[in-house]
Amino acid sequence: PDNIKYDLAKSEAKFYIINATALAHEIGLGQRTNTIMQAAFFKLAEIIPFEEAQQYMKDYAKKSYAKKGDEIVQLNYNAIDRGANDIVEIEVDPAWANLEVTPLNEPKETAGCGGCCPTPSDFVKNIAKPINAIKGNDLPVSAFLGYEDGTFENGTSAFEKRGVAVDVPIWDVDKCIQCNQCSYVCPHAAIRPFLINEDELKASPEPLATKKPVGKGLDGLAYRIQVSALDCVGCGSCAHVCPAPGKALVMRPIAESIEAHEDIKTDYLYNNVDYRSDLMPVDTVKGSQFSKPLFEFHGACPGCGETPYIKLITQLYGDRMMVANATGCSSIYSGSAPSTPYTTNKNGEGPSWGSSLFEDNAEYGFGMHVGVEALRSRIQHTMEENMDKVDEDIATLFKDWIANRQFSVRTREIRDILVPKLEALNTDFAKEILDLKQYLIKKSQWIIGGDGWAYDIGYGGLDHVLASNEDINILVVDTEVYSNTGGQASKSTPTGAVAKFAAAGKPVKKKDLAAIAMSYGHIYVAQVSMGANQQQALKAIKEAEAHQGPSIIIAYSPCINHGIKKGMSQAQTEMKLATECGYWPIFRYNPSVEKLGKNPLQIDCKEPKWEKYEEYLTGEVRYQTLTKSNPEEAKILFETNKKDAQKRWRQYKRMAALDYSEEKETE
Repeated sequence: PDNIKYDLAKSEAKFYIINATALAHEIGLGQRTNTIMQAAFFKLAEIIPFEEAQQYMKDYAKKSYAKKGDEIVQLNYNAIDRGANDIVEIEVDPAWANLEVTPLNEPKETAGCGGCCPTPSDFVKNIAKPINAIKGNDLPVSAFLGYEDGTFENGTSAFEKRGVAVDVPIWDVDKCIQCNQCSYVCPHAAIRPFLINEDELKASPEPLATKKPVGKGLDGLAYRIQVSALDCVGCGSCAHVCPAPGKALVMRPIAESIEAHEDIKTDYLYNNVDYRSDLMPVDTVKGSQFSKPLFEFHGACPGCGETPYIKLITQLYGDRMMVANATGCSSIYSGSAPSTPYTTNKNGEGPSWGSSLFEDNAEYGFGMHVGVEALRSRIQHTMEENMDKVDEDIATLFKDWIANRQFSVRTREIRDILVPKLEALNTDFAKEILDLKQYLIKKSQWIIGGDGWAYDIGYGGLDHVLASNEDINILVVDTEVYSNTGGQASKSTPTGAVAKFAAAGKPVKKKDLAAIAMSYGHIYVAQVSMGANQQQALKAIKEAEAHQGPSIIIAYSPCINHGIKKGMSQAQTEMKLATECGYWPIFRYNPSVEKLGKNPLQIDCKEPKWEKYEEYLTGEVRYQTLTKSNPEEAKILFETNKKDAQKRWRQYKRMAALDYSEEKETE
């Protein structure tokens, strides 16, 4: 870009490049470029003589990777040598200093876009773009007028278009079976299905390959999967989960996608075509993906196991959702200045999100809920006080709202009818209700955090909120370590796993948070694993939100700290194996069915295949590391891990077999 050329020339800089990605693949390191880049740095920086630096790097590579075998050590030796030798110098032309550079806050037109791209807001132009370009220190204080309270604009991550993926999925229209699983598992909401009408097809600035949609009531529409190559991070989860014979998604170099103008197609479809979520049931995997994700294009790791759950919740409830977020990975990928991945629908409705401290997230979310209900009680009081001052049709709506204020669908219907009628009134009480009209619809309150928060630091607050019997939903994205700070052990870390502060393998078993929550009896509790059963995860989220009381969903979330040998592209496969082998059983505990004489605990997986347990453990570096450093201890701890899982499974089976017929309530 001209601005980079200009800066290089003005600074009289020397400019070097190295294709570390291609080198890593050639050497056999996959996508790991850190060793290559480190060697290149020491070669150019000359902080110490390069020969010394090279020896230090090789010594440390041996120390770090010896447990993984001589082959891995040699690969890193090769990376160090090639990192130093494959540097290419690019001559900086002094004439670049005379280039006319477009200011950062002036949007550039996308060639051939046809005006389909969204217009950047003042916040994006004047704050987000300069900060992302590492020019934040140049911003005057006046640029932040209107943002003094720390509130940042939603949906700004959509303007980043980072283009960080090496390979992105290419859709094969002929092979696609229209299951939408690719969209369901995508951690970054960078692949989406569309149902496009004829007018929208004609208006597209680029030809769109489509196929006849499968399903009732879809006549006159065309089906298409669209990948946002510039927002994709290339994890490959979508391609691996695709069940179509021969695969309808294939990972190819990003250049192929750009050359095919997929970026222009994305801008058009994502911003100009309706998300037709009303044409299929949203309580199915396929149907849920026609809803716009209101959590998109964040900075989580490729293949992240946490974010697909959060994205799915926003597709179901994002237009009325409030989120209290614990410190951890979820606070970083959700709220790193200046970009915000939580966004809005075409009506300007979307999640409101806030993050307090690590230790008080449950209390923070509880406070949100109590505050909202206080405002809704004020609406009810105003309605009751003025019932005799309005026409019968408005009075009927007031009574209907009061009777159904805890039901989202009905309160939305009432809101849409009531607001225009109140706007026609010129009274103080009507103005008071209109000032609070966003609270007419029942909010969906969520408290989100990882196991470091839920099992450890914030457990006291979590327990307090669960015991409150308020209508609050909690999502625990369980990675079994403190992921954001580098993989320290938590009370969720399983027996035998190696983590920071548990270098010799964790000697005690994982806390059973689900069993603790079930012991209360009034809490909806679910343990889910998206890769094991996509529909079960969706059903648990729906039931949890519908439960009139506290709910907690504990979601198995593979993480880079696990060291999955298959790679994070197969995180969903690892989820499935964890459930199949008996390590992570999935179930739902719904107290509302107890009054019907039914057992509240429903186990949603088959009898474990215990013979696969060792395959699961040895497939992750967090376990295998111990077999290298202390094989005898590893054998003992792994056997303990399996016995703990078997005992836990038997306990759940006994609970699920209990007879609740005597608990049935009679009218």
